[in-house]
This record gives sequence, structure tokens and C-alpha cells, in this order.
Amino acid sequence: MPAGKGFCKILHIPAITAGHRRCTAARLRLACAALLLLLALPATAAVSLLDTYYSPRNRVRPVRPSTRFIILHTTEGGVKGAGEKLARYGEAHYMIDEAGRIYRIIDRKRVAYHCGRSMWNGRTALDSCSIGIEMVGHHNKDLTAAQYRALRELLAELKRIYKVPDNRILTHSMVAYGAPNQWQPRSHRGRKRCAMRMALNSVRARFGVMSKPASDPDVAAGRLVVADAELQRLLYSRDGSRAAIARYTATESNVIGPGRSAWDVARDAYNSADTIYIMPNGTRKTGKEIVNWRTIPSGTRVIIGEGDINPVEKVQSLAPGQAPSSIAGAEWNSARTVYLLPGRKWLRGDELTQKQAARLPPGTQILVGYRIDGPITARRPAFEICGLGWNEPDTYYLMPDGSLAAGSTVDPAKIPAGTMVLFKN
Repeated sequence: MPAGKGFCKILHIPAITAGHRRCTAARLRLACAALLLLLALPATAAVSLLDTYYSPRNRVRPVRPSTRFIILHTTEGGVKGAGEKLARYGEAHYMIDEAGRIYRIIDRKRVAYHCGRSMWNGRTALDSCSIGIEMVGHHNKDLTAAQYRALRELLAELKRIYKVPDNRILTHSMVAYGAPNQWQPRSHRGRKRCAMRMALNSVRARFGVMSKPASDPDVAAGRLVVADAELQRLLYSRDGSRAAIARYTATESNVIGPGRSAWDVARDAYNSADTIYIMPNGTRKTGKEIVNWRTIPSGTRVIIGEGDINPVEKVQSLAPGQAPSSIAGAEWNSARTVYLLPGRKWLRGDELTQKQAARLPPGTQILVGYRIDGPITARRPAFEICGLGWNEPDTYYLMPDGSLAAGSTVDPAKIPAGTMVLFKN
């Protein structure tokens, strides 16, 4: 008896025939194919998502052309109010509440408007190349253990899908910047404190992110200046200790006083209708109602509305006798400051001499930190001129008749030829 057949007989195993071999090989090929298919499945299938706050804006948001960054935010308010606002305006891709539940707001493939005016390493308008994650909580408070676990899981999935390295997982406070205003004469970092704790090495390690940028590339290149030195030190702290956050929060106050302006307290929400100023005599005014910010008395208490807002940037107008520098600061003569004169004439700041600037007529409209481009033609629509932000409320269209329309109000099929586009840059 052949050795092989005897062995099979003793163990009561049927002899292996050629048919068995073919069947076994076929099963092996099928198993390998199934394994490869499993590995090819989208990584996000493992993350449980809730659609409680799924935004109706999904149907109109374009697909994002690339994903280079993941931006972390804090809601500065509770889950219900934050979730409803994020859904209403489509301002994030995900939100994670204190219990670790992950809500989908905007589909991860589409654009969410979460960064506002933003820049990193010379690249602006980061909404077009980033995913935004909102953590329910406040910029100066710790996350819950459940939030750390959920964020770690979500980031692991997104990193596998988009190959985003740890040093491009940034906080909103790192990438947000502000245009010049009456307190800050140049474009500056410090517009947001949002998610600042998540820049600390010790905090990042808890959600699985082991590195961060050593410094701010836009400040180093001179594109931006630092408006809040203590915040900047915290964001790029090398030791990652919580002493940095303790030092920063110890100086925070919601009261205006010597060396602490409305901007220091409220940042870019200083002139918002949702920001309330309570004067020492009991008078209450909203940020929208205040004209002369220099006259706010010391001791005024500031109440900032809930939410991590990116205010819509408004067109400002010159009053009689007002100098352009009072609106545009040191960038009054920058190519990124646009002047709209009566009669549809427009000029960039770098086209103005000091003498011409002094003679600008009252009512001249000014946009700071903007680019003007165009005109729109049949072959060059708005999208090709200003990209994904063509319909944002602070993108503006200068029509041939001299009127100005916000991007959120225009029908792209009805924008007349010859229209110029003004957009944040």
C-alpha cells in the first residue's frame, strides 16, 4: 500500500484526488479575492456615524478636489445649539459630543465652510482642501475621555483614507488669520483661539497624533504678524506641558480695561450682533451697534454669543474726513485692499498714491484682504475665477451697472457678462 494512502486510511481521511485539489485551489482563490475586497472597503465603514445633524446643504456643496489638512475646532457651546447651527450652514464635516458620539454634518467628500479666512504655508481658503472636525466644548477646557477615544478612532480612519500626516492635523487657531482692523494694522494670527488646547503635545498624543509643526510658516515668511504672542507660544510649545494652557487661561477675561480691547476679548466677533457689551452704567449694546470703539469705557463686560463663528466680512465705507488707514490699517496700499469708487470704478491699494488716498470721496467702499478678478464671460464663469467660494455670503459681485451683490444671493446662470468678482484671498 502506498504510504500516503495508508496514512489517510488510518486517520479515516479520504484520499486526496485531483478533483479535491482543484476544488481546494478554487476555494483558496475565492478566499484571497474576498480578503482583497475587504481590504479595499472604505475605512470609514468602521466608524459609527449619526445623522441627527446631517446638513441640508449637502445637496449643493461641491466635491472637494483634494484633502491636505484636517482642522480641529471647539464648538464653544452645547451639542444641540452647535449641532443645529453647524447643520444649518454646513460648517463642519463631523461633530463629536461629550459622550463620544460622532455626528456627520457634511459628507466627507464635499466642502464644508469651517475655516473662514485661513492660511497655511501661503495657501489660503483652506475649506477647499480640508476636513473640519468640531469637538463639543470650549477652547480652554479639556475633552472628555469618550471624546478622546472617538477622535482617535475618527482620525485614524481619515488618515488612512486621505494620507494626511500628523503635522497637517492643525487647530483652527493655527490656521485662522484676520484682516487689518483698528487694533491690528496688518493681517495677523490670533483671530481664533478655537481648539488651542489640541495644539499641546500631551493632548495630541491622547488622540493619536504624535507630531505638529515646529513653528508658523506664514509668520516666518512675513505674510502675517502675531497679534497674540501668548497664544502663539502656546500653539507651538515644545514641552507640551499643561503649564502653557494654565498661563494663558489665567490672563483671559471678558472685561475691557487698560491693555485689553474689545478685540482682545471677542476677537473677530467684536462687531457681531451676537456679542453684547454691558457698560459700567448698565447700558447694553451689541457689537453691530457700536461705531466708535475707542470710547468704550474700562469695566465694560463682554458676552460673546455661543458658537465658533466665522463672521461674514462686510464691505466698509469711508465716512467724511476718514482716512483709508483707519479701516485698512497698514495695508491701505496693499494689492489685497480693494476700493470701490462711485461710478463702478475700482482700484487696488497698490495703485493708490498717498495723495490719491487722501482724496478718496466719502462713501468709497473698502474690502480688506480681498482680490478682485474678472470679468465674468461665457467662457469664464464665477467658479473659474474664485473657485469653490463663488457663492459665499462674503464673496461679492460688482455688476456692470455698479451694484454690488453677495455671492449667497446670485444665480450663476444670470450673472451678467462683464461682472467683476471680489473674494477673500
